[in-house]
Amino acid sequence: MNRTKRRARAIAIAQTRDNARLLAVKFLMLATGVTAACIALLAVRGY
Repeated sequence: MNRTKRRARAIAIAQTRDNARLLAVKFLMLATGVTAACIALLAVRGY
């Protein structure tokens, strides 16, 4: 495997890790939003 292929492979692996981290952050933000919406709904209904 030459230098260019190794570098391309390393970049691809790094991008995959960044994408996985970004997906986890997006999911966490979505879960936080859903939780806030549920709390707001319960507060408005008076429970």
